[in-house]
Order: sequence, then structure tokens, then C-alpha cells
Amino acid sequence: MSEGPGGVRKPARDAIAAVTDAFTEHRPPGAPEAGDGPLGWDGYGASRERAAARTGEAESVLYGTGRVGGLDCVLVAFEFGFLGGSLGRRSGDRLEAAYTLAAERRLPLVSLVATGGSRMQEGMIALIQLQRVAGASARLRAAGLPQIAVLRDPATGGGWATLGAGADVVLALPGAQIGFAGSRVRPAGADPFAYTAEGQSAAGQVDAVVAPDELGRTLGRWLAALTVTGPARPAPVPDALSATVLPETGWDAVERARAAGRPRAGAYLDAYFDDRLELRGDRCGGVDPGMLCGVGLRAGQPVAYAAQCGTATLPAGYRTAARVIRLADRLGLPVLTLIDTPGAANDAEAERTGAGAAIAEVFGAVASARVPVTSLVIGEGGSGGALALAAPGNTHVTADSYFSVIAPELAAAILKRGPQDVRATAGQLRLRPQDLVELGVARSVVGPAPGP
Repeated sequence: MSEGPGGVRKPARDAIAAVTDAFTEHRPPGAPEAGDGPLGWDGYGASRERAAARTGEAESVLYGTGRVGGLDCVLVAFEFGFLGGSLGRRSGDRLEAAYTLAAERRLPLVSLVATGGSRMQEGMIALIQLQRVAGASARLRAAGLPQIAVLRDPATGGGWATLGAGADVVLALPGAQIGFAGSRVRPAGADPFAYTAEGQSAAGQVDAVVAPDELGRTLGRWLAALTVTGPARPAPVPDALSATVLPETGWDAVERARAAGRPRAGAYLDAYFDDRLELRGDRCGGVDPGMLCGVGLRAGQPVAYAAQCGTATLPAGYRTAARVIRLADRLGLPVLTLIDTPGAANDAEAERTGAGAAIAEVFGAVASARVPVTSLVIGEGGSGGALALAAPGNTHVTADSYFSVIAPELAAAILKRGPQDVRATAGQLRLRPQDLVELGVARSVVGPAPGP
């Protein structure tokens, strides 16, 4: 569990220097904590003096303005050598001041978190600093400014549950201890993997685990992807990646959409974006590998995306998509959705984990978005599980796709028709791309990019 060679945790200033082009420290007004603190904890003053002498810092948090990847931001860094990077009254002053500075200067906030939690020697005075941090974070969120957290080792307690988990983008260093419970207060026999960067990533709580030598570059990419320079314009409709002619029958459309060799979401995203970054997981313990979400750059302009990959979409996938659409709406980013699913997962596990509520979240996020949403059906459009991601009035289709209220096989079964009637039922459903345009469900059938 380390940030550098030999298992040594980097001091806060070294962590800042490793990712910045330049840094200017700021300090809030007010005197340092005096004596033995608000509780009169015997020896607390002496402990702080020793920590200051050892680290050269007056508190466990420092902050200021800096440049990462050539872009300005406000940086916060925890000094773990100062009483375990713990949160107390004066570190709360600094954190609140950092959020205020970001809001005043209209800058994103980057937090380099390394903390063991709240400072016991200040009791409840230390714990209520979490409310201050949460309030400052909420105000910055309401101002439409992004927050990126980097989880160093360790990131536990209130620091994880506010600056860390509350950020828009959560990155972590390999092997870092991450969790609300620190190593000394976990239940006996608890799975240690659950408290690691890798475990939290697997559970959808961390967007990416990033090697230390890649961290500065990754932060620069994220700052570029989340920097909005003007009003959100609709994301251009992607070009089709196949040159098929329109299907003759409904069943032809279904077979083309289900073809194994048809281009999938990953290929569309790679062709569409110059650079893209993943937002992983629903922040409720779930990840759906069949839903790709994140923010990409196209001709220098950021676009948020949510893309189905041709599988039945899990509740975690819908929650992740809703998370990304809401983030885009708050930051002023246009949204692109790619629709390709036979339908929402409908097994017992999906119902237990809230399929209906998760789909409702996406419907609500799209319906309430103030930024433009562009949708393209690239394969199967299976019922409400596909429609949830479709932008009303701005949905387009490829020639090898279909969109239907229900799969033809299921429609035939409900109508008590035999297997021999499935093809005819597909025709009655009018699910072909050209049918969808004629019905007003889709705006256009998109074609491939013109050749040279």
C-alpha cells in the first residue's frame, strides 16, 4: 500500500508536484489551533507540534491554485504525516476555503486524498467538519464546476465519504486502502479486497485505477474533457459504420440488428471521439460491462456518452447512464447515447436490484436534461429498456437496426401465435428503420461517412 518505491507515502507537496506544471499555495485567515484543542485533550498540542516539525506543515491539508496538463484548477492535498491526514477544525477551514476559491475563480477542484478520517482529539468538533465539506461541495456542484478526487493511500473515514466518494470523477492509485472503515475498525474476517482501489473499482465506486506515473496525464485529460467553453451544442450524429441498404421486411431488420458481425458501440465510440475517458459504475455497488459511459473529446469539444453494447442492460447500467447524463446536464456538456439492447435484464436478480427504478432514473434524466441529447440506434432497440436512452425528437437509426415495442417472438407468444407467425408479426410491428422515420419515432436513417 504505497505511492512510491519502498512503500513510502509521498508528502502532500510531492504529490502536488508530481501532477502539476505550477502551484501557488493559499492559506485561509485565522490562527492555528491553540493548546490542546477544543476538548482540552491532554498532549494534543504537543502532538501537533511534533507533526509540524516532522512534516514542515501547519496542518493536515494544504491547498492552492495550479496548472495540470496546461489547465488551471484548485488543488487540495492531504499530508498523511500530519496526524494521519486527519480532519480537524483547522483542516476544515482549509477545505472550505479551497471549495470557495474554486467557486470564485470558476475552476475545477482536484483533491489528492490521503487521510485516516476525523481527528479523535477534537471529538465531535472534528466530525462536524464533514458537514462543512459536504456543504462546500454541494455549493460548488450547484455552480456547475467539476470535482475530481484522487484516492491515495489510505483514503478512509470521512475523507473518503465526502471529498472522495462525493466527487464527479474518482481515480485511485494502485493498492490504495479505500473504505469508510479504516484498517483497525473493520469487522473481523472482512474481505480485504473490498477495501482496496481494485476492489472499489470492481464494485463501481472508482472510475479508474491509475498508475502514479500516468496520474498527471490522466488528470490533464479529465480536466480537458470537463472544461466547457460555451453553450452546449447538440452532439453531431455519428456516421453509420456499415453500408447496408434498407431491409425489405421487418424480419430482415431484426436479423441484421442481431448479426454477430455488426459494428458495436465500442467501434462507434472509437470512430467518433479523438479521446475518451470512462465513468465506471453506478456508485451503488454495481457495474454493467454492457453499458459504456464517460466523456470524450471530439474536435476539441467535450461530449458525454452512454452506450449500450448489445446485451440485456442491467440495473447498474441504467444507474450509471443516469449518473453520467445528470453530470453532463450540471456541467453543460451535450450528451450522445447509442442504443443497442434486446431489452432490459428481466431476471430475478435484476428485479431485486431495482430494474424498474433504474430505468425510471434514465427516463427522468433524459426528460429533465437542459443540455441537448442526441441518440442513435445502432442495433437492437428492445422496448422500454432501449427507449429510456432515446432523446425525444432527436433519435436517429442506422440501416441495420430496429426499434420495437416488443421483440417479435414475444409479441407472437402473447398473441398466442405459433413460431411460424413470428416473421409476419415482425412486419406488423413496423420496426424497420424506414418505418420508424415514417412514424415520426426517428428523425433519419444515417448513412456511412462519405468516402474520399
